Amino acid sequence: MFIPLGDDNNSGRRTTPFIVYGLIAANAAMWLLQLQHGQSFTYGYSAVPFEITHNVDLVRQASLTAQGHVVAIPQYPGPSPIYLTLLSAMFMHGGWMHILGNMLYLFIFGDQIEDFLGHVRFLIFYLLCGFTAAAAQIWANPDSVIPTLGASGAIAGVLGAYLIKYPRNSVRVLMFRFVTHMPAAIVLGFWFVLQILSQAGSPAGSGGGVAYMAHIGGFVAGVILVLLMGLGRDNGRPGFYPGSFRNGSQNRGYANRGNAAPRGPGRR
Repeated sequence: MFIPLGDDNNSGRRTTPFIVYGLIAANAAMWLLQLQHGQSFTYGYSAVPFEITHNVDLVRQASLTAQGHVVAIPQYPGPSPIYLTLLSAMFMHGGWMHILGNMLYLFIFGDQIEDFLGHVRFLIFYLLCGFTAAAAQIWANPDSVIPTLGASGAIAGVLGAYLIKYPRNSVRVLMFRFVTHMPAAIVLGFWFVLQILSQAGSPAGSGGGVAYMAHIGGFVAGVILVLLMGLGRDNGRPGFYPGSFRNGSQNRGYANRGNAAPRGPGRR
């Protein structure tokens, strides 16, 4: 197991990643709203698959049976139309480790994709990956009453795009007690395989509180969208080529990921 610490940023990025910074700020602002308004806001504006597939806003407590135990699932009024939760949930998180891990992944890998696509295209790309991630999770369990939230699905799209465009870039990782460098293809490829194995090993696709199907859907969307939206655009920097891995990397942050509490909203 390893944790990304930073990527090779000596590759001549041509633009300032204003959209990445703006997305981080938007997620932080939403997190502050969650802290201020509490459970009713978080549950009300999370995306609930049942609400989306049935076009209904659940306002009474639901319940489900997990491993022989009945678990209560709080429900609160959400926006109108309820489909707006697909957008609001993309900027919400279930805890400090959840938001810090997601934002640091975005900070480490997002700037080069924004530089490649351009500001406006990157914003569209990010949102489309997030919506696709939500759709994948809903498809996997359309009648679930468990709220889902988090930027991980959209950020998974960024990881998929990075894997396609910069597979040989050097990524600085913490592996056990050691810091070393690995090609992005290994780091991100391992992450994607882990999501697939975790989804396959989850009882009835439950994910144990983590929306793995959202991660998978977002990642695949990122791979496809960066190829379509990047047609005719040049990577424009030597970081794509093998020599960049030998040149070392610049550490730009630390990333970690937390697990959701079983009774809380599913995190993606």
